[in-house]
Amino acid sequence: MKRFIACIAGLTMLLAGSVGLSRGVELKLDPRKALVPIEEIMSGGPPPDGIPPIDRPRFISVKEADKWLKDREPVIAFQLQGDHRAYPLQVLTWHEIVNDLVGGKPVAITFCPLCASALVFSREYKGKEYDFGTSGMLYKSNLVMYDRQTKSLWAQITGQAIVGDLAGAKLKQYPAAIVSWGQWKKAYPQGKVLSRQTGYRRPYGRNPYVGYDRIDKPPFLFRGKLDGRLLPMERVAAIRLGKVYKAYPFRVLAKKRVVNDLVNGQPLVVFYTPGTASALDEAEIAASKDVGALGIFDPRLEGRRLTFRRLRDVFVDEQTGSSWDILGRAKNGPLKGKALARLTYLDTFWFAWAAFQPETIIFR
Repeated sequence: MKRFIACIAGLTMLLAGSVGLSRGVELKLDPRKALVPIEEIMSGGPPPDGIPPIDRPRFISVKEADKWLKDREPVIAFQLQGDHRAYPLQVLTWHEIVNDLVGGKPVAITFCPLCASALVFSREYKGKEYDFGTSGMLYKSNLVMYDRQTKSLWAQITGQAIVGDLAGAKLKQYPAAIVSWGQWKKAYPQGKVLSRQTGYRRPYGRNPYVGYDRIDKPPFLFRGKLDGRLLPMERVAAIRLGKVYKAYPFRVLAKKRVVNDLVNGQPLVVFYTPGTASALDEAEIAASKDVGALGIFDPRLEGRRLTFRRLRDVFVDEQTGSSWDILGRAKNGPLKGKALARLTYLDTFWFAWAAFQPETIIFR
């Protein structure tokens, strides 16, 4: 824990002392326009945009990115209207937000290192387009974003405005996943990759949160009550279907590899495979421990519900014998070329999800 706190202190000094990072933004916490207690929103150290979002992202080819991305490094896999993109966590860890256009739609790619949560949102709300920055504040140890149009504050895990003129508004969330670079580039060799040419000088590839996901003590700047059903920093895949919330611990998925389940009447299948490094372990992300990758999908395809099992290094449906990859694509068999619909879920630390959704059911 001391090692992690020292890293955070160094990161805060680096960011707060950097010239030209703060945009001079003043963010007000008006209790009259708040959904949550103002005193629970805490400073994380850097000023607004001290952790600078990427507003003009550049993209490169898989061949170019392969020069500096290792196969086991984690990337956020996202696609919209056939536009496939990878956002390496070695870049997102230093910026947390990318204001982007994917498939012609304005989206915000977000990553909170303190919660290990990667979420993609539409930047449109009620017909108006917004762009987002980092507030420098935390709510339940989670990234608090702000929109530059109204200066409202938004909790990343929920995608909801919690303070300001837009308090109560909620952004549309898109399905996304954290997978390894090797898995993504094999699936989408013609896809686009976020470049390290961001306009900022950062030691991309290094982890400023060394040792963070190895601790089992209360997380950084978290003052809430911890849900003791799992260790605070245990990784889970959490999903909401209707009014039902369910979490699948990575350690359970690592043993089962495939889970065919039914949540609130909705069938789903969870795929898990090893081979993806943590972004929050060793100083070099590529050398970090293996936490694996997963995907949660709707198993219904062409009028029938498929059930799956793990066979060696692929997922196989029992109805046709077709083999599938971690991205939900049939690679061989009668269903080759087909794809399962990805459900919207979240990979995150247990403490963070439980803080926002305490009624969650845990898959045992």
